[in-house]
Amino acid sequence: MSISVKRKTVISPQELLKTLELSGEEDLDLQIKNWVMWDRNEATLQQVTEAVRDQDWKALRVRLCHRITYLTTGLRGVMRAGFDSLNDVVIIEVAQGICAYLVDAYPSIQKRQTQGVVVGYDGRYNSKRFAQLIATVFLNNDFKVFLFTRMIPTPFIPFTVVTLQCLAGIVVTASHNVKEDNGIKVYWSNGAQAMAPHDQRIHDYMMNNLEPKPSSWETSLVLDHPLVEDPYRQIYPLFYEALKTLIPPIYLETNECSQLRFIYTALHGVGYPFMREAFYQARLKPVIPVVEQKEADPEFPTLVKPNPEEGKEALKLAIKKADAEHCTLVLANDPDVDRLAVAELDPRGRWKLFNGNELGALLGWWALENYKTRTPKPAVTNCIMIATLVSSRILAAMARVEGFIFVEGMPSFPWMAHRALELEKSGRTVLFAFEECFGYMFGMSLPDKDGIGAAMQLASMACYLRSTRNVTLIEKLREIYDTYGYHSSISSVYMADSPETITSVFDHLRNFTDEEGYPKFILDEEFEVVHIRDLTIGLDTSFSDGKARMPVTPDAQLITFTFTNGYVVTLRSAPNDIKIKLNAEICGLPEEKQWEELHDKLNRMTNAVVEEFLQPEENGLTDASTIQ
Repeated sequence: MSISVKRKTVISPQELLKTLELSGEEDLDLQIKNWVMWDRNEATLQQVTEAVRDQDWKALRVRLCHRITYLTTGLRGVMRAGFDSLNDVVIIEVAQGICAYLVDAYPSIQKRQTQGVVVGYDGRYNSKRFAQLIATVFLNNDFKVFLFTRMIPTPFIPFTVVTLQCLAGIVVTASHNVKEDNGIKVYWSNGAQAMAPHDQRIHDYMMNNLEPKPSSWETSLVLDHPLVEDPYRQIYPLFYEALKTLIPPIYLETNECSQLRFIYTALHGVGYPFMREAFYQARLKPVIPVVEQKEADPEFPTLVKPNPEEGKEALKLAIKKADAEHCTLVLANDPDVDRLAVAELDPRGRWKLFNGNELGALLGWWALENYKTRTPKPAVTNCIMIATLVSSRILAAMARVEGFIFVEGMPSFPWMAHRALELEKSGRTVLFAFEECFGYMFGMSLPDKDGIGAAMQLASMACYLRSTRNVTLIEKLREIYDTYGYHSSISSVYMADSPETITSVFDHLRNFTDEEGYPKFILDEEFEVVHIRDLTIGLDTSFSDGKARMPVTPDAQLITFTFTNGYVVTLRSAPNDIKIKLNAEICGLPEEKQWEELHDKLNRMTNAVVEEFLQPEENGLTDASTIQ
């Protein structure tokens, strides 16, 4: 899977084209010619020329006549030849686009040569190579390039952008995707991932700078160029210093005295040495690594998917190690270390794998406790916590009791990060933000999710609870529900045969009844819909004028139904996708103590929503997950 770095073909691209018999289809042949003329990578060039000789026009059309799309979350795709995939050519095209946009945004050469950009990479195949190509493009355009020369966690990039006041940051990573994939994330000058309008402009500039310049291939530049600098030695201590300031001295003392031990798995990613240092800085007992998954390995040999969201399958070796070491807590990062998963052994000897919302509840409670402890004169009413609209509403319940401000966010960490920066600029104190898929931002030392900082806080919380009250995380979660109300959530994914089917399903929801369109009840009118928020068209019936206050996303499908009994369900689908994602939650009141009944109601209502709203049999939808 590793890509060779030089074009070894003896003949020139023009001569090579003369040896190929093309398809006779004008649009396809143009892209074949472009690829042969542009690609200097022997491996990917050979993939295309062999397909031409085999007359595999269908595959060539898929790979060359479609383009990988730049989104708010960056680029991600399989590593192979083609404009629809990740390879040297596409990486150079994207880098040239970002670079051209930054040149126009920052016309001052002095600014570009001093603040520059930061570039890093993870442990996947070709990540280092792609990072060097990106750095080369920027060096050729007189940018200072802070190029990490070793694998680093993704959170180092936004932290470096903020600390060194860079104009942008780029990290090569596919996060928790399968081993065949890679990708890039782009951070803007404020340290948050680039989103509108920058994401669209990056795409537009890329489309205007597609042909790789000959100089873009000369990666030897990164070895001794005067504008290249490795920021690792400067950033490494500052990163941990920033995270440590969020742990009050009294908690550091508790950590030092605690005998609590933690099993840690990096899931074959880059996390272990950085988590080891994090625990040292927080005065915690050294993490006990899962040896088989300790080192970065692009093959991910012990995993089908290196994704902590896979639950017990992903944490199987970690739990086995915990049993052998008689440890009761397991921590896991995804391969680029921006997410955190946790498991705890309950008193009956069963492992509890916390879902993302449960960890959000625990860390949200801890964020407030932490703030009160480390702040001489805490102003709770000025504090902010944020969660996406598809995450648990437990923080909203806490806010009603404790007095801080809860902000509901779009289902996008970049959106939450930008909103947090705006709120901080206005004088607010942002304590915590989270998304249900194990992404947590504790404080504002870096405006993005961070699995290292989250792990430091989670472990400190566990030590504090055990040392002061002999309470486990499982027991603390129950206390949170007892105080603020029981919250239970489930999620599922339904696959369709085409994007048109998805559109049809959502159109039907908007024209469900003769009057006012949307469905009003489920289960023969047992449960009534009280509010509907449709961010595809800008509707929100919870406001008197019926207008949504959150951003409207006309290209995506996104409808939330709120019922009378505290049940909320969101149905959504990305543009041109064939998946419908369902996120449902039952939000109990503090006085409602029949938690099992509430959980059963959550399942029953969700099954009804699926059958009555989505109508899977009629629409040919396949359940890609199991409701638990």
